[in-house]
Amino acid sequence: MVAEKINYSEFNKFLKQTICHAGLKIMGIYAQGFDIDYKDDNSPVTKADQIAEEIIIADLKALAPHIPIIAEESCAAGIIPDTENIFWLVDPLDGTKSFIAKNDEFTVNIALIENGVPTLGLIYAPALNLLYTAVPFSHAVRQKVTDHKKLGIEEIIKVKKSDIQNLTALASKSHRDDETNNFLHKHNIKTTKSIGSSLKLCLLAEGGADIYPRFGPTMEWDIAAGHAILNAAGGIITHPSGKDFKYGKKDYLNGAFIAHPKNLEIC
Repeated sequence: MVAEKINYSEFNKFLKQTICHAGLKIMGIYAQGFDIDYKDDNSPVTKADQIAEEIIIADLKALAPHIPIIAEESCAAGIIPDTENIFWLVDPLDGTKSFIAKNDEFTVNIALIENGVPTLGLIYAPALNLLYTAVPFSHAVRQKVTDHKKLGIEEIIKVKKSDIQNLTALASKSHRDDETNNFLHKHNIKTTKSIGSSLKLCLLAEGGADIYPRFGPTMEWDIAAGHAILNAAGGIITHPSGKDFKYGKKDYLNGAFIAHPKNLEIC
């Protein structure tokens, strides 16, 4: 399928209901308590991850049965379909550690990848009642959600106009690696903010920070939806070298990247 044959508006409308449904189920488990298991890579997984993914996959298959789905828990179970120029990337519960710690900074992520580029993207933070979506090639929006069903007014979000002499970066205060520290020092960045999961890219997209350097490992499903939203809000993600950041890599494993507004030149 080529991009012009996709009805992004209909996909977006349908998937807003899907992602809120997944968030509703996640919050039910969040309130009740849950067991924690561990995958082969020693990362935690809960019933919430699994149920949310089941909901999303079922709806994606109903919406577009011809588009392959790459989803985190399915991949962990060895279910990895072949992909070519178009596929879905799904993280049913991004920030499982935050979920376990009752931190509230966890999200549900759905992204459509076309020719290596994320176009449609949705991120729902169910504990914060916030939904972010990319309207491909146009703009990004933020909405309040009531009872995981009722969508509020769409607010258009945009990246900030950055001042190269006074940048705010998104970086962990307690788990910062040497490469990140070196980057902050090189660019004379003294102010940092910290937030969990894909909310970092949402915060960047709505003008809450100037730059997000990431040198530690991530998976494509961790950032694809946020990348789509950031693109629609006037931002960009590149390799540290400035090379375009593409999806569909072997094992869906990301390398280092820098996320920032397009108007901010980083060298």
